[in-house]
Amino acid sequence: MNKSLRAMIIVLLVASCGGGQGSAPRELDNACSILKQRPDYYKAFRATEKKWGVPVHVQMATIHQESKFVADARTPFKYVLGVIPMGRQSSAFGYGQALDATWDEYRKSENRNRAKRDRIRDASDFMGWYMNISQQRNGIALTDARNQYLAYHEGHTGYARKSYNSKSWLLSVANKVDQRSDLYQSQLSSCRRLRR
Repeated sequence: MNKSLRAMIIVLLVASCGGGQGSAPRELDNACSILKQRPDYYKAFRATEKKWGVPVHVQMATIHQESKFVADARTPFKYVLGVIPMGRQSSAFGYGQALDATWDEYRKSENRNRAKRDRIRDASDFMGWYMNISQQRNGIALTDARNQYLAYHEGHTGYARKSYNSKSWLLSVANKVDQRSDLYQSQLSSCRRLRR
């Protein structure tokens, strides 16, 4: 095999590996399509629902808002003088945009040292853990996507202090999460039977 043919095969193999689970699924407005494309998502969401009681549609709406289902999503860079990058806006990373300190707290609390924010089963389990704390500390129902999102964004203490009331943009985002949760719930109930 000549060198150029070998190089082309290697490039094609590498390219075929890209765009996998790290990239977003297509049709993000269609829960059934998302889960059909990524059956591992459905398994992870169902496991979290069974373990923590957080409905699949609430998890999906939150992940959609946080990362658009991109496994390695990160916050944008901060710039000095508009051109010099000075690091990320925060340490938020992965499907659920969990911050370093909160992720470390979760891993310690749940004895999950190998959990990764860019692995869907770990990200959804984290979300179930976090939302249960929101329920315990702030009385937020696990089915209440809007207020669960506000607590997820502001932290448990910030939510208790109602810090979100001074952020009209955040209230608007939380309303969108709630609407998407309702949309996903409706779609999931009418999907052709999802397996497992």
